[in-house]
Amino acid sequence: MSALNRSRRRLGALVITSSLAFTGAVAIVAQPANAASADVLITEVYGGGGNSGAPYTNDFVELTNNSGAPVDVSGWSIQYASAAGTSWQVTQLTGTIAPGAAYLVQEGAGAGNGQPMPTPNASGGILMSATAGKVALVTSQTALTCGATCHADPTVKDYVGYGTATDFETAAAPGLSNSTSAARVDATKDTDNNSTDFAAGNPSPGTVTSTPTEPPVDAKIHDIQGAAHRSPLAGKLVQNVTGVVTAKTTNGFWFQDTQPDTNPATSEGVFVFTSSAPTVSVGDAVTVAGMVAEFRPGGSGGTTNLTTTEITNPTVTVTGTAAVPAATIVGPGGRVPPSTVIDNDSSGDVETTSTFDPAQDGLDFWESLEGMWLGINQPQVTGPTSSFRELSVVPAGAGVRTVRGGILLQKADSNPERVLLDDVLVPIPDAKTGDKLAGVVKGVLDYSFGNFKFLPTVTPTVVDGGVKRETTKASSPVQVSVATFNVENLDPSDGPAKFDGLAQAVVTNLRSPDILGLEEVQDNDGATNSGTTAANLTLDTLVAAIQKAGGPKYTYRQIDPVNNAEGGEPGGNIRVAFMYRTDKPVKFVDRAGGGSTVATTITTDRFGKPHLSASPGRVDPANPAWAATRVPLAGEFTWLGQSLFVVVNHFSSKGGDDPLWGRTQPPVQVTAPKRHQQAEAVRGFVDQILAKDKGANVVVLGDLNDFDWSETADILVGSGKTALIDMPRTLPLKERYSYVFEGNSQILDQILISQNLRPASSYDVVHMNAEFPDQISDHDPQVVRVIPLPSWVH
Repeated sequence: MSALNRSRRRLGALVITSSLAFTGAVAIVAQPANAASADVLITEVYGGGGNSGAPYTNDFVELTNNSGAPVDVSGWSIQYASAAGTSWQVTQLTGTIAPGAAYLVQEGAGAGNGQPMPTPNASGGILMSATAGKVALVTSQTALTCGATCHADPTVKDYVGYGTATDFETAAAPGLSNSTSAARVDATKDTDNNSTDFAAGNPSPGTVTSTPTEPPVDAKIHDIQGAAHRSPLAGKLVQNVTGVVTAKTTNGFWFQDTQPDTNPATSEGVFVFTSSAPTVSVGDAVTVAGMVAEFRPGGSGGTTNLTTTEITNPTVTVTGTAAVPAATIVGPGGRVPPSTVIDNDSSGDVETTSTFDPAQDGLDFWESLEGMWLGINQPQVTGPTSSFRELSVVPAGAGVRTVRGGILLQKADSNPERVLLDDVLVPIPDAKTGDKLAGVVKGVLDYSFGNFKFLPTVTPTVVDGGVKRETTKASSPVQVSVATFNVENLDPSDGPAKFDGLAQAVVTNLRSPDILGLEEVQDNDGATNSGTTAANLTLDTLVAAIQKAGGPKYTYRQIDPVNNAEGGEPGGNIRVAFMYRTDKPVKFVDRAGGGSTVATTITTDRFGKPHLSASPGRVDPANPAWAATRVPLAGEFTWLGQSLFVVVNHFSSKGGDDPLWGRTQPPVQVTAPKRHQQAEAVRGFVDQILAKDKGANVVVLGDLNDFDWSETADILVGSGKTALIDMPRTLPLKERYSYVFEGNSQILDQILISQNLRPASSYDVVHMNAEFPDQISDHDPQVVRVIPLPSWVH
């Protein structure tokens, strides 16, 4: 499973806010030069990126789609010319802008000052002027050649001349500086007058901007937060907002009212976005005026995120000092989160269709604490510290807990008690499932990347929970051990440490299984997109590492995929493979004829017993279910003379599904139908074997990217006398997991066996990776020990 790039607060956004609070624009009455755009507009232009005093490292242009339908901008461009220039530079655009969404075009960087940009939708290298220039949104990618009349060119969708520009719509937008951008006063309106449509203010890339005309209103923090996911004062100017500073970061601070109301549904804390480093200190009593905004974090995927309420373009007055309020405790003795439900009363966008119910819905519970100063007493760690320095914890009393201290994801329990500690303010230490954090961990509550984030202000101290890596038991002389192991994008460039670690896992933790189904084996040059598809070097290196680790001699079978046809990293040619021991009575039945696009069929011998037409062979490779996905590999083995059919799989990932804590509730699993189709294809292949011999010995295994209680698993299991046994379902509930994602222990890898193998089988998920921050893979391997029996025993 590959990791998504992440960055810090405000590095990626869709905001309904303003960079123009308390600013004005000179009104120039004139008729529009062109017909106003009804859909995509330029809403912000900034040319001071990276310069001295710049809040951001890059220049940018922001677009907004004000229509009610998506707009495809593929083939369009952003173009720039100097204030009096006639030579235009071009940045090509791609993709679609959703209704109401912002589209960020990142341009050149200056001297490196400022914070990193949000994740852009398109990137170029144009170095724009910080003070004056011309920007055009063009419906082609051919450079303009016009001079002072480009705003009227028929290919120009929208146009902004700023400062001393010689071309503009009616009159130029204000001149700018290293610290100011030109942003549209009302993001939904285009009067074709740059002077009145735009005003100078703080840059806010990736945002939808607007400025209300109403006078500011006095407000308390709980008035701003409201009992809802969105502020009832969003888009309004507020003043005389009082509180004490509880925490601060590089671009703002949190403050909290010292005189809260009695309604637990309304948060008493809020973030103030200052763009640059705030000058306040923790413990300062402050009065704040500014714009109430809803910030939607999360980069290019941010449209699935909830918003956070904040005050932007603030005027901050320090009035003295005050005691930081006692932290509101989450857990026993304080605010106890719901135990099973994230949200159960929405039908789409939770921000508009949901009843706000913090007592029952975890999504609303944490929202009611947004921005507040909180504490969790001895938080219990349910998943390892991630590469993003996030650490999942729960308060005491959360459940259902796994046997090793995790918390189990179930069909009707997504564990709303969980919250992720993040390192925005202080480093987060390495910890593993089953550990605890000492004392009361205190911090403020934020939200980003599809999760509520608890931001400690002091690095927590880890108390070792004693969880160790598991080792399975060895198989008996009459048992054949069959294992599955996702080796996480393995290729020779990973280096000896990765191969040696995997070898130790195979030899020590898995006790050298007889047959090993591997997932995520890459070709010989990994992600280098060279056209290479062979993986012999990858597998030979692993075979050698196992022998070096004191293990037996293995050999392998696999089929090279069509180049770049089966997903994974571009150029990596990810695939599944078999390894098997050469010193045991397990034999691979080699039968020629298999290929990357050749379907394996079931034949029979003169005794009517089934065999694979090719071994190794691929399962239904022409089926559309396998588009951009690894095609399963079938192999025919014998063990002490008895046939054993094994199918190794790696189904489509869950990438693209809605997050559990996202704005769409219930979350939409857009990837599930494809896995259902894949399960149907594999189940159909197994049915062909069992139709020839209902007592055939069959093992289906691999990374199915779906849960033991999923429809995918149900399809593979089937029904009646030919139903497969899903081995994870045979375990006690607290042991059913092979993967930990954002602190939720869950099954993604599975082994299923035919009925003939059940009486002589034993099964083990070997917990040695998923619960630990120092992983050799992000999946736990698992092994089943079976005795292939003659079909008449069935």
